[in-house]
Amino acid sequence: MTAHSKDALAEVRRLRHQRPRRHWLMRSFRLQVMLLVGVLLAAMLLAQGAYLNHRKAEIISDQMGQRALAVAQSVAAVPELVAAFDDPDPSATIQPIAERIRRDTGARYVVVGNADSIRYSHPLPQRIGLPMVGGDNDRALIDGESYVSEAEGSLGEAMRGKTPVFDAEGNIIGIVSVGFMLDRVALDVGRHTSLGWWLVAAMVVLGFAGAYGLSHHLKRVILGLEPHEIARLAMEKEAILQSIHEGILAVNREGEITLVNQQARRFLDLPEAGEVLGRPIQEVVPNSRLREVLASGEQQFDQQMWLGDHPVVVNRVPVRHVGEIEGAVATFRSRREIVELSDALSAASRDVDMLRAQAHEFSNKLYTISGLLQLDRVADALALIHQETERAQAQMSFLMGHVADPVISGTLLGKLTRARELGVVLEIDDQSSLSLPLTAAGQEVLMTVLGNLIDNACHAARQGEGRDGKGPWVRLFFTDLGEQLLIEVEDNGPGVPPEHVERIFEEGYSTKPGRHRGIGLALVARLCAEHGGAITLEESELGGACFAVVLDRALCRAPATVAE
Repeated sequence: MTAHSKDALAEVRRLRHQRPRRHWLMRSFRLQVMLLVGVLLAAMLLAQGAYLNHRKAEIISDQMGQRALAVAQSVAAVPELVAAFDDPDPSATIQPIAERIRRDTGARYVVVGNADSIRYSHPLPQRIGLPMVGGDNDRALIDGESYVSEAEGSLGEAMRGKTPVFDAEGNIIGIVSVGFMLDRVALDVGRHTSLGWWLVAAMVVLGFAGAYGLSHHLKRVILGLEPHEIARLAMEKEAILQSIHEGILAVNREGEITLVNQQARRFLDLPEAGEVLGRPIQEVVPNSRLREVLASGEQQFDQQMWLGDHPVVVNRVPVRHVGEIEGAVATFRSRREIVELSDALSAASRDVDMLRAQAHEFSNKLYTISGLLQLDRVADALALIHQETERAQAQMSFLMGHVADPVISGTLLGKLTRARELGVVLEIDDQSSLSLPLTAAGQEVLMTVLGNLIDNACHAARQGEGRDGKGPWVRLFFTDLGEQLLIEVEDNGPGVPPEHVERIFEEGYSTKPGRHRGIGLALVARLCAEHGGAITLEESELGGACFAVVLDRALCRAPATVAE
């Protein structure tokens, strides 16, 4: 490896290493979808669960407070407890009542105090006779309210229900305080809300599982590609569509244009693609026949048509999805380019045929001359040479004088040589003339028409085996002196049987044995129809078939063009 090559390779490797790489999260479409859907779902569930559990905790706490207040009001309404306030030792009566109620209701404490907040009952008997703590008795002892409060008492922080005790005259003589410890309340709240959190956790797990399934399905739908790969393929597809030599036009099931590449816009002389997309195909290209494909679902291949002033060859195929027609695509290429290529191939093939025929013919002539010379028949050898030269010169002189187009002259000269090789006399009528050169399309049409008709006539003449005693014979006449081009080719073969006359111009139908037949006459008939003419079959004066072809004289160049 040279030093220059090593340096170039090192530079490529350096640039490749310097190229920024996507983060692993950005490279995995499946993981992105799963995380996006899963996190959004989890966030919504957690937010909703937090709100619902908070509301549930508030409701439970409120219910605990109302429960404490209800117990306190029940205690304050006990007649024995109210009457005990007048006893010398109220706690002796009130303590048992309060403790019984405390045990029955599950409260942490039931404390009864007098108007001075001195306890008459307490879960801890040694604290009876001591002042109540918390500092939240005024609303009951002064204002006579029943309420729920949170305060820290002698047993700790509690949720307390407080209510005043009234005597028979309605005077406030004491207070009842029923408390539930806040840690107990929190425990109850946690116990009641834990199920909700478990449900939220289960839904989050199910959400991530669903997100994973969704991401897996999407990954399969997009054929396992990542978004950046899809973007690259889309850009590559667009570049390919715009760079290929064929025009492409696509429509959806409603017949609206969904795709048109640069070559198609050039053929159809259309504005920018953005101005065409979405428009009905009938407004843009009325003769596209894509509506027919949408309606029938049938494929159409190698159809010839004109798009503006461009002759094109069109293929039309429907786009199907699950058996339904979703749209149609037409691809077309310039027929002129195909004709130019065909002309080049035809010219090469014609030259090869001419050279092969001439080589074969002159080989026979040379062998004959060689034999005459070996027999010391010099005069006869010279006569044969002069005869051959005069015949060739006569043919060349006739074609140069009567056929203005050099391509057709070359075609006819090649057919004359080929006919001689086949042992067929090809006679060109002395009145034949083609006084004007042909257009490019005219050259193609006349080469195809003359080539097929002369070849068929030679084949038919050889089948007749010279039944009139003259041998295989073909006569050709052509003229452009009238309003149209006229070509007549007749032979002395067996002719066309009456039962075949109706179908002789059908593609694929032939009276000749073998495969790949029935193309030549069908092609000639189609060319005649496309160029304002027709082909007819008549009976020949030579005894065989006579094919008469009429073509539009527009295939010839105008005289002014020739003068220039």
